[in-house]
Amino acid sequence: MLVLALMCGFGGGNFASSMSNISFFYPQSQKGAALGLNAGLGNLGVSTVQFLVPLVITAGVFGFIGGEPQTWSKDGVTKLVWLQNAGFIWIPFILAATAASWFGMNDIASAKASFKDQSIIFKRKHNWLICWLYTGTFGSFIGYSAGLPMLIATLFPTIVATKYAFLGPLVGAIFRPVGGWISDKLGGARVTFWNFIVMAAAVLGVLHFMPHNGVGGNFQGFLAMFMLLFLTTGIGNGSTFRMIPVIFLTERQRELGTGNEDQARREAAKESAATLGFSSAIAAYGAFFIPKSYGTAISLTGSPDIALYGFLVFYVSCIAVTWWYYSRKHAEMPC
Repeated sequence: MLVLALMCGFGGGNFASSMSNISFFYPQSQKGAALGLNAGLGNLGVSTVQFLVPLVITAGVFGFIGGEPQTWSKDGVTKLVWLQNAGFIWIPFILAATAASWFGMNDIASAKASFKDQSIIFKRKHNWLICWLYTGTFGSFIGYSAGLPMLIATLFPTIVATKYAFLGPLVGAIFRPVGGWISDKLGGARVTFWNFIVMAAAVLGVLHFMPHNGVGGNFQGFLAMFMLLFLTTGIGNGSTFRMIPVIFLTERQRELGTGNEDQARREAAKESAATLGFSSAIAAYGAFFIPKSYGTAISLTGSPDIALYGFLVFYVSCIAVTWWYYSRKHAEMPC
């Protein structure tokens, strides 16, 4: 399992690289939609896994090749399950993707850059600010995807969490291209700013509909607020990535001055690509921190409330960063 996790990490790096490459193919006015569509399709993998795995483990999908079933018992009911199918089901798709990438993909010569060339982003303030904002959007998406089933099972033990686990990631993935497309029209910073406000309101909604001390709670309201959270993570993923190429092009144009537009575009393209990859890697830590926050809060207080209040404070900081640096009148880097 650890080896698989390691390989998935390399796969995440490949995904980040694909986002970087796509930024070279499209003009500024279309980058948001292009990046959003690529990432949205990639994010569908989370929902697909959570939807398919509970189905494929209930039948001998691969016949005698897949091995013998295991016996699973709960509440006096015994069933046969093929847990190995949770891994085997992806092998045909992995082989197809491997063949497609080997025969159909090419490196972009103009996009190549040494580590030294790319490491300049570590000196760029806006690289770190974008990492903060993208952790608020993509980090929330991947973290809530991992943590929602546990949260449902803990707060609403009579609900079968696996029936609903795939819905949130599906909503987030579908709305990521929408976020990029809207940002192409309205501006990434404006969309990101209002999106974080809605995210903060959705967390308050989740807290309102949760049971407290084992009393009360409304699962329909709780699920609806989480679907709103996933929707906004999707939109925010698209809008935040739309901001990156605009920020770095503006910064390089200011630094190099008039008459150096071509150089500014080249440097901005490489720095934007590096930031796209680096910020997505940083934001992926949300898959660890959000479930861990739930678990720690429950073990210390018996409730996940304190974790959700912590997320709320984080979203407020994202609102402040977006407004101050990017969306207010006379902002340092309007985008």
